[in-house]
Amino acid sequence: MIYNKKNIINGALIYSAGDTIASFLLDEFMWSRLIGMLFIGATVYAFEIPNYFYWIEKKTINLSGISKTLAKTALAILYFNPLWITRHLFFIKLFSGNLQEVSNNILIIALWSFLVNIPISFIANYIIQNKFKIKWRFIASAIFSGLMAIYYAFSENIFN
Repeated sequence: MIYNKKNIINGALIYSAGDTIASFLLDEFMWSRLIGMLFIGATVYAFEIPNYFYWIEKKTINLSGISKTLAKTALAILYFNPLWITRHLFFIKLFSGNLQEVSNNILIIALWSFLVNIPISFIANYIIQNKFKIKWRFIASAIFSGLMAIYYAFSENIFN
């Protein structure tokens, strides 16, 4: 299991930065949301994502060529699925004090957000999983996810 100071700091800063940008653009900035996303980035995301990326390495170790490339890319895309997006939107609602807005609708929003994003996510995850060394994948993924956090925050307005 991988959970270290570097990932904790990077997860906290990068994920909260993306969400904070989104919250300012949507005129929804709240200190509780910023602190909550710092916490989630430093705990849940800093633990889960690097460990999942190492799991991908183990699962694809016996593959080679295009099979390995596509498997690694697909497994990364599958991790950031509609349920992951739903959970992220839930965290936004939780830390914004808007739990009353949590409904099945956020799963529908997450599904559309995921489907529309597949071409971009495929390219980004291909690069992250196949061009970056394993020790840099969490940072690269966190930066991409930080940018996607902006998209996810807007997706509620777009797909609602």
